[in-house]
Amino acid sequence: MRLYINVDHVATVREARKTDEPDPIGAALACEQAGADGITAHLREDRRHMQDQDIRSLAEQVTTVLNLELATSADIVALATELKPHQATLVPEKREEVTTEGGLDLKRAGTALNSAIRLMADAGIRVSLFIDPDLDTIDRARELGVPAIELHTGKYANSYTTSDDALNVLHEATAHAKAIGFAVHAGHGLTYRNVKPVAAIPGIEELNIGHSVVSRSIMVGMEAAVREMRGLIDDALVDRANVVS
Repeated sequence: MRLYINVDHVATVREARKTDEPDPIGAALACEQAGADGITAHLREDRRHMQDQDIRSLAEQVTTVLNLELATSADIVALATELKPHQATLVPEKREEVTTEGGLDLKRAGTALNSAIRLMADAGIRVSLFIDPDLDTIDRARELGVPAIELHTGKYANSYTTSDDALNVLHEATAHAKAIGFAVHAGHGLTYRNVKPVAAIPGIEELNIGHSVVSRSIMVGMEAAVREMRGLIDDALVDRANVVS
């Protein structure tokens, strides 16, 4: 199970004062030091947190792998093809949203999405699509020829204390995606309180977690926050192995 830490919210704090601290690149290096398997960063169209130079610096200095989240904006796709991160995860964006509210609507996938996938794949970038855990959407993603998907865990995060329905949907979606050849990732709204049931789902191989870890780091420091999350995920993998055996 790979744990990628999203450092966007380090940049959010910095941009609140438009200064040079805290530094998301320094945070990313601390995450790696603490055992993160990769770093995720979302360069949004409105540049509300991460900036172009942040992404350039991360591409130069990250020693694990960089997962660049982006929409289909031509300038950001061009930056991705120039920098060639290990992975690019295409996500939907709306200017008025606080954070990504759902997965890509592949029923309305147009030329921009297809072009972005082709350009980045031709550049040697592993492309993933951030989608809802819906079987029809997973099948549509297969038609686009990408090797990986990231399942949006927002509904689970919002309902896990009252119902197992969303967790069951994630189980079903993961099994279906694996059966048709996808590498399956998951993320959005995962915290120290709710991560273990998702990490225990057979077939999920990567989790992307940001806000909760950055929030925790304010209290205990970044390396301690990452190690704590890593420990919870490792515990869940032991539980997964015991179920399989």
